[in-house]
Amino acid sequence: MYMGYAESQRWLRAVRHEVDTRPALAAGRVVPFVIPSFPVLPAAAEIISGSALVLGAQNAGWDDGPWTGEVAPSMLAELGVTLVELGHAERRRHFHEDNAMVARKVTAALAAGIKPLLCVGELERAEPADAAAVVYEQIAAASDDWDAAASMIIAYEPVWAIGAEEPAQAAYISAVVQALRTLLGRHGLGSLPIIYGGSAKPGLLPELAHVSGLFLGRFAHDAKNFGAVLDEALAAAESTPARP
Repeated sequence: MYMGYAESQRWLRAVRHEVDTRPALAAGRVVPFVIPSFPVLPAAAEIISGSALVLGAQNAGWDDGPWTGEVAPSMLAELGVTLVELGHAERRRHFHEDNAMVARKVTAALAAGIKPLLCVGELERAEPADAAAVVYEQIAAASDDWDAAASMIIAYEPVWAIGAEEPAQAAYISAVVQALRTLLGRHGLGSLPIIYGGSAKPGLLPELAHVSGLFLGRFAHDAKNFGAVLDEALAAAESTPARP
């Protein structure tokens, strides 16, 4: 909610320009997405139509019906939303969303055909194995079964790094995600998409291992930074053999 309605549209056009000037994105190995505020979604769908950009929403309710002020996943799907961010640390802290509520939202999103982008992360810096265990439990609590978890994207955001001047150290992020992949591997989910957020910015992605991408916040307010991260992701994709 840093940008107003008109400013959000200007930003979306600038982001689309960054995407359109990188034709390599058409191959689909790097998937860029934008998640604007609810009122902007219809305009955003028009602005990014025909581009490689995927449209997401910042939150969702858990059902249709008498939930004044909420937005149903079914309505988001009508608007062309295919990705929804759920369980962000700010929602958990300020709006008291617990694991049970996040799980209801995940179930509703999947029922509407929308992929959950599940935000998880430890409150304070810990040993990587301990942080991974906390995140693993959050993922387990958010889904009825591990088959449902297979349909998610995981956004690993250490709460202590959100809004900080610098992201968590690359070695720490890589170690946590590696340990998390080992835990998820018990359920055949070792290759689940896991992106890092928490003061993420250009220059970080090339330093990371085991991470699928970045979840940018304020550093993407300048669309050129978004483009710079796209270049880093494209370079990483070129150096990685394509999966069958």
